[in-house]
Amino acid sequence: LGLPERDVPVISMITRLVSHKGIELIKTVLGNVLEEDVQFVLLGTGDSAYEQFFKDIGSKYPDKTSINITFNGVLSRQIYAGSDIFLMPSKSEPCGLSQMIASRYGAIPVVRETGGLYDSIKPYYEEKEKIYGNGFTFAGYTADELHERTNAAIDLWNQPEKRKKLVSKIMKT
Repeated sequence: LGLPERDVPVISMITRLVSHKGIELIKTVLGNVLEEDVQFVLLGTGDSAYEQFFKDIGSKYPDKTSINITFNGVLSRQIYAGSDIFLMPSKSEPCGLSQMIASRYGAIPVVRETGGLYDSIKPYYEEKEKIYGNGFTFAGYTADELHERTNAAIDLWNQPEKRKKLVSKIMKT
């Protein structure tokens, strides 16, 4: 995808670029997230204003982003497989498959607690060195909550022992 190889978390989104997929939240927080030591990969098509937003982000952060405004099944599997964190902040999601596919590949999901997302992804926490949950979730449809949960996933990624345990649980789930 043209990104420099670095030991930083790769955050991805594979989605239709439409409002109910949480793109407004992403628009609000992505610039701040990209100030962290991360890379971001997007694959999707949709509303032309959203497509332009992501193209502009790609131009602003060329070494940190790979913006792919297309539909490509082979590339989607490669992105899932290469991702460390998967964002899915949908306003509504009756079922949702992307979070499950990302989990199968070991990407840490960050999802909004709605519909099928909350049915399949439960909030991560640790108690007495035991891991509960299989991702990072947030209840309100707010950019602040998305930003906080994304940062929590980045922080966990930067703790290799905890990351290894959570990723193993995510993949088993």
